[in-house]
Amino acid sequence: MIETLKHWDEELFIFLNAQHLDWLDPIMFGISGKLIWLPFYALLVFLIIKNLGKGSIWVFIGIALAILFSDQATSGFMKPFFERPRPCHDPRWEGIMFNYKHCGGMYGFASSHASNTFSLATYLLLTFHRKVKGFGWMFLWAALVSYSRIYLGVHYPADVVVGAIVGILAGFIAWWLVIKIKMTTIRKVEEMDKQEE
Repeated sequence: MIETLKHWDEELFIFLNAQHLDWLDPIMFGISGKLIWLPFYALLVFLIIKNLGKGSIWVFIGIALAILFSDQATSGFMKPFFERPRPCHDPRWEGIMFNYKHCGGMYGFASSHASNTFSLATYLLLTFHRKVKGFGWMFLWAALVSYSRIYLGVHYPADVVVGAIVGILAGFIAWWLVIKIKMTTIRKVEEMDKQEE
């Protein structure tokens, strides 16, 4: 069963990876990078502070936790545990698959790019769904970044799908933890105020 799923995953990778255009290659490479998204991250910081003011500190704590959980789950645990080579490191695909400029570390299951972007999207959606409309579009951003990893030949489809699932779980856990920590902190502050009275 596992071998069958693995075979389907590889076949889908070869098909998707073959759908590339010369002019799109550097764009996808940029989408997969970090520098191109700095203005986007700056806008997110601005929107968070604008809507929450001092309360935004809790959001930034949550974002840090979400990305920490997702990154450690994929890069810290899953990649060294499963040891599934990236397609660009697999000699079977030499001359068959497309890889643009960079391959990355040896192992690719599961994708940290997918897990980190989906954890951020999930956390912000859960945090702001009642306050600010439109954060759902961040899942399109996360999906685009994830797809770029297949396009560039550094991940199989299963790598990014599982990475996305890990990211969604990490975002939810971070959101839940921040609520619990925030409630506990507020309760303790109120108790201290009562004692001082």
